[in-house]
Amino acid sequence: MSLLWPVLSALTVAVVLGVAVGRWIPERAREGLAWATKRFLRVGVVLLGLQLGLGEVLELGPGVVAAVVVTVLVAFFGTLGMGRLIGVSPGLRLLVATGFSICGASAIAAMDSVTDSDKEDVATGVTLVTLYGSGAIAVVPLLGQWLGMVPEQLGAWAGVSIHEVAQVVAAASPAGAAAVAVAVVVKLTRVVLLAPMVAGVSMANRRGNGPAGAATTGKRPPLIPLFVVAFLVMMLVRSTGAVPSVLLSVSDVVGTLLFAAALFGLGTGVNLGSLLRTGRRGLALGALSTLLVAVVGYTALAAAGAV
Repeated sequence: MSLLWPVLSALTVAVVLGVAVGRWIPERAREGLAWATKRFLRVGVVLLGLQLGLGEVLELGPGVVAAVVVTVLVAFFGTLGMGRLIGVSPGLRLLVATGFSICGASAIAAMDSVTDSDKEDVATGVTLVTLYGSGAIAVVPLLGQWLGMVPEQLGAWAGVSIHEVAQVVAAASPAGAAAVAVAVVVKLTRVVLLAPMVAGVSMANRRGNGPAGAATTGKRPPLIPLFVVAFLVMMLVRSTGAVPSVLLSVSDVVGTLLFAAALFGLGTGVNLGSLLRTGRRGLALGALSTLLVAVVGYTALAAAGAV
């Protein structure tokens, strides 16, 4: 399905399939499914670290890197604040803030692994990423043309403001290969911030004052989750230049499969009726967060002289 409609990522298809078949999963299989889901999520995050080296980040220049950091932080905390104002549940606003500010469904899955989010919140967050990221594929190139952006500028704005990697590529593609190259590096620089974001939330939860009141499973979370450390190690390994390109391609595919399997598992626990009842406020938060990240991203890049 995702091959026929590239906007619909494999991760979105996986969670939809999980929701569709969840009612037929035998109860005796659910404990094993939950165990596998958690492990797949964490290994997938570790493999994400191989997708970008420090050298590629530094080539963007300090201004663009600073713009990415500012955009992620403002989008994350701004979305949390807006979600609180419009009455979105703490778990959902944390997941939307993470997914919209960093890297979509994979970020939502990673944050879910260190909090005790409802399965409905995970499914809603992934749905919102797909909905608003798909809209951005059409809107960002049109606005970029109207604003007179050259391909590299459009790529930078797409990379800093659109949610999923596949959506970023789709939005930058009409402007050519130069736009896509910049867009992907800027986007993956946002992905790098997933590790400190998840670690920060884990440490806040450890102290009992997690963002948006995010609940934990009752056990005291680790100071820095081991899979976050492994993510950073994999990024350093990629930076050495010693990893063969074939291995990088394989790790990308395996990581996507792991995330898809994990989100399928999460989807099997979703109560569709509850999801539909809580959708309207989530839709409003998704729209506000998308607007926030686009405006802040453009402003930060303009301040850095990149647009």
